[in-house]
Amino acid sequence: MKALQWQGDYLLILDQTKLPFEEKYREARSYLEVAEAIKNMEVRGAPVIGAAAAYGFALGAMEYQGEMNGLQEHMKEVRAVLESTRPTAVNLFWALRKMEDKLREVQNSSLDQIKQALVNEANTIAEDDRRMNRLIGEYGNTIVPEKANILTHCNTGTLATVEYGTALGIVRAAYESGKKVHVYAGETRPFLQGARLTAWELLQEKIPHTLITDSMAGYLMQQNKVDMVIVGADRIAANGDTANKIGTYSLAVLAFAHEIPFYVAAPTSTIDLKLSSGDEIPVEEREGKEIRMFMGVRVVPEEVQVYNPAFDITPAKYISGIITEKGIISPPFTVNLVKMLVK
Repeated sequence: MKALQWQGDYLLILDQTKLPFEEKYREARSYLEVAEAIKNMEVRGAPVIGAAAAYGFALGAMEYQGEMNGLQEHMKEVRAVLESTRPTAVNLFWALRKMEDKLREVQNSSLDQIKQALVNEANTIAEDDRRMNRLIGEYGNTIVPEKANILTHCNTGTLATVEYGTALGIVRAAYESGKKVHVYAGETRPFLQGARLTAWELLQEKIPHTLITDSMAGYLMQQNKVDMVIVGADRIAANGDTANKIGTYSLAVLAFAHEIPFYVAAPTSTIDLKLSSGDEIPVEEREGKEIRMFMGVRVVPEEVQVYNPAFDITPAKYISGIITEKGIISPPFTVNLVKMLVK
């Protein structure tokens, strides 16, 4: 099952808010529909958000029927709408920059040629994500012991990428290579991506796993039941500070206290060298109703004040390594991130 599929003139998006009990798809035929799907978390996960935005940009061009001299202004609006959906995941902005670069490259072509070039570029971005995820899995597998209990957070599998996964892709690669891996999947409140999506993916793959509540992680480590923690990322600053789903920072501190390796798995498109540290990473805050409600049922009064950041920042000092499609980056990240990216 794939999070999204290009159908020639529209984007088929699996609505992840309905999983695991209902398999429902949206046929996004305009960039506004793609933007809505990203904002509502029907499609989520930094790598696949980037691919979805690229296809949204292409759809924006396909919708345009005016004079050539008005195309650039229209596409600026398309990009602005798509960029406004999720501020933390840098893959979104990376993909849109690539699409705009392609638009600039073919701007003197016919309108039909421009539209086709943008679709081709979106397809390339999607295919690159597939390739990078496989490589992340291969590199990550080299550090997974023959027998390992791995703690994950949020969802970093097929549903969060175009295919295969990042952190969960490493688990998948280890399992496929014959290693005896067992996954502890944190439920990941308030959206339950771990409970609804990760556990479901692991069930489909028949990978041994146990679902836990987020608050159980420390006790699990204390009981020596975790050998390593592998998480994904939505943005990595130049010093290695990493933004990921809320709750990641807590796991990193707990892992550090229990001397458990803590790894981040992400494509290099998630690395943002323009930001010197995590202090500069914008953290998305979402609506309070996501916490006041639980699976559609109100659990606290409307009047209760809610703080709902979707992400937190894990300082680089707690990260053992960053696993990318180019290899595993070790501290000091300020030096080695740059070295890796210029390879």
